[in-house]
Amino acid sequence: MFQALEDNIKGKGIKIVFPEGNDPRVLGAAVRLHAEDIVDPILIGNSEEIQQLAEQKNWKIDGITIYSPDTYEQMDEMVEAFVERRKGKNTKEQAVEMLKDPAYFGTMLVYQDLADAMVCGAVYSTGDTVRPALQIIKTRPGVSLISGAFIMVPPHENGQKLVFADCAININPDAESLAEIAIESAKTAKMFGIDPKVALLSFSSHGSAKSPEVDKVSEATRIAQEKAPDLMIDGELQFDAAYVPEVAKQKVPDSEVAGKATVFVFPEVQSGNIGYKIAQRLGNFQAVGPILQGLAKPVSDLSRGCVEEDVFKVAIITANQFLIN
Repeated sequence: MFQALEDNIKGKGIKIVFPEGNDPRVLGAAVRLHAEDIVDPILIGNSEEIQQLAEQKNWKIDGITIYSPDTYEQMDEMVEAFVERRKGKNTKEQAVEMLKDPAYFGTMLVYQDLADAMVCGAVYSTGDTVRPALQIIKTRPGVSLISGAFIMVPPHENGQKLVFADCAININPDAESLAEIAIESAKTAKMFGIDPKVALLSFSSHGSAKSPEVDKVSEATRIAQEKAPDLMIDGELQFDAAYVPEVAKQKVPDSEVAGKATVFVFPEVQSGNIGYKIAQRLGNFQAVGPILQGLAKPVSDLSRGCVEEDVFKVAIITANQFLIN
């Protein structure tokens, strides 16, 4: 999967900014990405510290762009652009202080087309990564929210890759938001070569239980089907009905998605987060993400527990998002 994604972007000069350039996991991934001509990394941090770390690790960083907010020559122009983008919500003095933050600085590089995308979160929390993106880059036209999907890679080579969403961002989305998450998650599936068959999950299958929670998922399914009639979308479905063909035949025999689903949309982030971690820890699936969906330009959020390989792979995913955005 990753070889195909890597081949898709190799040599195309896609610029990915990494606000946490002083972190050894991030620097190591950037060195690999640059050496293999996969993307052009832009590191944010103190150049002397980054150089010192590279020498300690015996890494070559020649040709990698490094910016520091403290010495950036175009800072005045960036401040002006930030104030204009914020439309009176921040003063020039506030902008100067905010842009000292590498996450805000990196996001502005993307907004000003000086970088194509950003990967952050090895040190920053999800909130501190997403907030600048929402304030500056914002969502694509026709999209009202961002969401976080995971690609779930099975432990056996011939297994089916799956998409789980939203597992990271929206605490309790309403029916309209849930429908949007379903449609955006189908787009993410296609990027990874997954044929999207979208199941909106609940503790009920086609009316087997009654509650406001079930009604929300049922209504979200109706909205998603109406907005994206070309997609295979069904709900509400219990996970076993969505995933296991034998159960699907018993519970929802008329469904085209049940028993064959590849995209699983959870009713709220609590169940989504629990669900992907169960698959990861008990089922030995590899969880790749979260992949942020819906932004006008790609920004990806790392886990603070990530390793260098995670940073490397998320950068490849993010560069592919830039190509299809």
